[in-house]
Amino acid sequence: EMPEAHQGDAGVTSPSPTMWWASSAFAVATPPLQQERDARQNAGGFGSDEVGNKPTTIMLRNLPNDYNRDLLCELLDEEGFSGRYNFVYLPMDFQRWAGFGYAFVNMLDHEAALDAWNHLSGFSKWKVVGSNKVCEVCWGAPLQGLVAHRERYRNSPVMHPEIPDHFKPALFEDGQRISFPAPTQRIRPPRTRRPPRATPLPANFA
Repeated sequence: EMPEAHQGDAGVTSPSPTMWWASSAFAVATPPLQQERDARQNAGGFGSDEVGNKPTTIMLRNLPNDYNRDLLCELLDEEGFSGRYNFVYLPMDFQRWAGFGYAFVNMLDHEAALDAWNHLSGFSKWKVVGSNKVCEVCWGAPLQGLVAHRERYRNSPVMHPEIPDHFKPALFEDGQRISFPAPTQRIRPPRTRRPPRATPLPANFA
């Protein structure tokens, strides 16, 4: 099931205030100060051995609806983050084949996540015409870290062969795209409309 949505820029779908990430848990704020990070870590924080209780996954919000995963990867690389992230997913509305306006990016470490947060907060130099959206950044939730995202999506309907590649989550290593691990169960097809004929080539695929 796709989350509830409403009409956004140019009549395409964008997230509504009732979507799952619009809760208080996803409130946009500045990166936590050192004492706040220490307190969160001591309290059990994000609870992932992989990330050492320091988050590495950021959520980018208020992206243009015309953006897809490959355009976002190009943006990250051009803004100096090539080789500093290992997972990117920009969810799409499979009824309109347009982005919901948010994305998840897992950085290699906590410091890279803070750098991306500070650099991309307020970003507005999009490669699409007519968008005046300003990027907002918060910590990704409920998932944090590469392993959590990889295991969440390897069996997801979004990985079904019917879905165009550039709409799927992607893994990266040393700045090059790598394959997702094989699914551990049968992937059911999502409910979609027929995708547009023109599909751009995937970015950074080794």
